[in-house]
Amino acid sequence: MKKKKETEKMMSDEDIKEYHNIGKEFGLKKNNKYNYIQGKQITDHGTGKRVYEINNYRLPSVTTILGATKNQEFLKEWKAKVGEQEAERIKNHSSSRGTAMHKFLEHYILGTGYDDLTTIGQEARPMAEKIIEIGFTPVEEYYASEVTLHYPGLYAGQTDLVCLHNGMETVVDFKQANRPKKKEWIEDYYLQIAAYAMAHDYVYNSKIQQGVIMVCTPDLYYQEFKVEGLELKKWKHKFLKRLDMYHELIHDEKEKANVQITERDFTRNE
Repeated sequence: MKKKKETEKMMSDEDIKEYHNIGKEFGLKKNNKYNYIQGKQITDHGTGKRVYEINNYRLPSVTTILGATKNQEFLKEWKAKVGEQEAERIKNHSSSRGTAMHKFLEHYILGTGYDDLTTIGQEARPMAEKIIEIGFTPVEEYYASEVTLHYPGLYAGQTDLVCLHNGMETVVDFKQANRPKKKEWIEDYYLQIAAYAMAHDYVYNSKIQQGVIMVCTPDLYYQEFKVEGLELKKWKHKFLKRLDMYHELIHDEKEKANVQITERDFTRNE
């Protein structure tokens, strides 16, 4: 409370009024069609990886699966070009800005007052506003915001928005980008959307018809990538292949760990 009061002292009366009302006059229309299951995101102490705990089961996250199975060559080349330290700085800054942008969008959807007066927050706010201005126009109502979706026994993840978009039930993902994207650069975005659509359909007996990826850069260049029909089905199959790859990797890691333990025990007994 004290921190909030100190923040307000640095603001004019008009700023304070806006600070308390951001999002309140907005918000999307809510439809409680689906009774969503709550999940908890935790770190698995055994693997150090992010997992979701749902109904007493621990499931790997979609981002963990994709991160473990993607081709790392481009990332390695980029790090070599800009340097490890600069690459880490860019990654952390982009991540913080993306988190702040998501926060603005979530509060807008819910219609709750919010602002972030940090430097990162003020970078992110116009990006969120650009997504709202263009991307939210076709959204008629929403079913859930920042909701955990899971496919029992396989995986889980958190999608940004499930909504009715141009008359179609849709999974939406918000992305910040340092520069405009080309479709061939964002394969993992499509795989992520496909994974969430599959999980939603399986658990809630729905028919998610499309995925929409809404992207904005710091200079407010907005892009939208849509996937539906046979193309969405293709990305679902591709994600399942990556899921198989992930389980093979996990199996190999476990086998390697078992071998190391066996060798250590053998050496100790000599």
